[in-house]
Amino acid sequence: MCLEFMSILISDKLKEEAIEILQNNGFNVVKKYSITNDELKHEIKKYEAIIIRSRTKLTAEILENANNLKVIGRAGVGLDNIDLRKAEELQIKVLNTPEAPSISVAELTIGLILNLVRHISKADQTMHCGEWCKSDYMGYILQGKKIGLIGFGNIGQAVAKVCNALSMDIGIYDVDEIVKVKAKKLGYRVYPSVDDLIKNSQIISLHIPSTVQTENTMDERRIGLMSEKAILINTARGNLVDEVALIKALKNKKIGGAALDVYREEPLKDMDLCSCEENLVLTPHIGSQTEETQTQASIMIAEKISEYLKK
Repeated sequence: MCLEFMSILISDKLKEEAIEILQNNGFNVVKKYSITNDELKHEIKKYEAIIIRSRTKLTAEILENANNLKVIGRAGVGLDNIDLRKAEELQIKVLNTPEAPSISVAELTIGLILNLVRHISKADQTMHCGEWCKSDYMGYILQGKKIGLIGFGNIGQAVAKVCNALSMDIGIYDVDEIVKVKAKKLGYRVYPSVDDLIKNSQIISLHIPSTVQTENTMDERRIGLMSEKAILINTARGNLVDEVALIKALKNKKIGGAALDVYREEPLKDMDLCSCEENLVLTPHIGSQTEETQTQASIMIAEKISEYLKK
């Protein structure tokens, strides 16, 4: 098929630089940023490719109607909004851009850690209320503290680099043997199990994908392994944490605190999380919400889609 007869649907907002790349490669680009799932179910049959972010959910039902679809492009890391099994069954290639948000998410992770240990959000709120609560906000320094990274991919490695500059004691857990060797060469402690990492860490940060195996990585039992002053950071995927168990631990002061950028349901629906004001920091999935990351992810996926379709 000639490229000019190939149509690409973009269902979530993409940077204009990426649109230009696709058009310059001869593709017919259709932008429908507010298309609903019901509309997409009928529309998708018209296209050879679709580019999405996190809003669009490519369910098995939708993909069943994708008669001409050759490739799905996800501008970002997570693929949990795509039915990968159905895509594989229909021989639809799935591409994403795991490289793009590494620095952005890593920097947010560090920001959330600093926020928790220095009470930045709470101190700011009281100042805006005209209060001076200096004695209420005793924090601690990060130098020498033990951070445990569950997952040591692009983002985990970027976090470790900053933590190393802060003279923190870095431990990791990962299932990938090559990654373990790399961590050891960098001088980081490699733990044999998630449990061992949790027991020996003052800060635990999640950097693993969402799969059947990783769901509830931090369940009630593992949250119970955390020390009384330990904090948990999740900038990866919402279903890695049992939110009910986390709320219970926070309210009973079984752990020092937590910071979440991702949730089991987004937008956030569990308002019980909002009641943990004292020791919980919440942000609305802004890990990759930087100009640089959005542009980079858009351009990368446009280039990958173009290259794939040209073959």
